[in-house]
Amino acid sequence: MTSRSEIRIEPIAVKHIEGFHKALDTVAREREYLTMLQAFPLGQTRVFVLGMIEKGNPQFVALADGEVVGWCDISRHTFPSHAHAGSLGMGIIPAYRGQGLGHRSIDAALRAARDVGIERVELSVHADNGRAIALYEKVGFVREGLARKSVLIDGRYKDAIHMALLYE
Repeated sequence: MTSRSEIRIEPIAVKHIEGFHKALDTVAREREYLTMLQAFPLGQTRVFVLGMIEKGNPQFVALADGEVVGWCDISRHTFPSHAHAGSLGMGIIPAYRGQGLGHRSIDAALRAARDVGIERVELSVHADNGRAIALYEKVGFVREGLARKSVLIDGRYKDAIHMALLYE
């Protein structure tokens, strides 16, 4: 495994799309942390990433030896009345968790969001994902609500906690 110091956090580029797709699919197929249970097809993922780049939305990847091992992105909302806000999504593949990559990735994305005028960053996290909740609170997110039985995976319901970070 690559040491933490050798893992780079950088803005996503076209060359990272396939690696991002693979990392997203790996985390989704765990059926534990993400609402999606598998990544969208590669073509749809390519359209998503190219759209993020074109719109200037923050999207960062964690790279170990050139391979995508995690990501963090913030998608600005499209309705004009909500365009000051965006939704955060992130994940780290299992072998690279617990090394601070989530914190490094979210810091990069939040700095970039502020730089492009996003004033509110929102997310939903499964209520049983204590590590993610602790990370989000550590970087300044606050809990805004609880959605009971929000997710149903393999016959098991999960509540979701809605959180937000506001730049003053």
